[in-house]
Amino acid sequence: MIIDQNILEALKTGATILYPSDTIWGIGCDATNEEACQRILEIKERPENKSFILLADSFQMIEKYIPEFPDVCYDLVDLSDKPLTIIYPNAQGLAPSVLAKDGSVGIRLTKDPICLALIRSIRKPLVSTSANISGKPFPTNFNNIDPKIKERVDAVLELRTSEQLSTPSQIIKIGLDSSIQVIRS
Repeated sequence: MIIDQNILEALKTGATILYPSDTIWGIGCDATNEEACQRILEIKERPENKSFILLADSFQMIEKYIPEFPDVCYDLVDLSDKPLTIIYPNAQGLAPSVLAKDGSVGIRLTKDPICLALIRSIRKPLVSTSANISGKPFPTNFNNIDPKIKERVDAVLELRTSEQLSTPSQIIKIGLDSSIQVIRS
């Protein structure tokens, strides 16, 4: 997957981007950069008490930020037939605004070539929040994205703009005891 080098460099230096994810159009940035994450909150007009979903390229990357990684997660991802976001407890090393009040964070392993290229360019998890103003429906294609969003982000990755992207991920929450709670099926 060839992605404009300027977008990759911008992402490395704290830019916010609009991009097609493995599920829907998303707004993203380096998930360890608090300033960039705060800008996404402003772009979306989103309250600070809502956390973000992150994308990672491997379990190895997730384990760097989740010190108490439950082994059951390997099986859950392997058995899932749709994109699966897992909310992990006690995250560390990430921007504070990506975390929920209880210190947990939702992370999805992605196989999407665009997302993988973005993640691998920064070597860190990528924020993946829907490309909509908070409280409004998420857009199913590029043309339905609110012009305010397109104007407010630092860069737009104009790939797959004619595709319908409308499948939010499943979300489950994992406890330290490996308990599983379905948040969105």
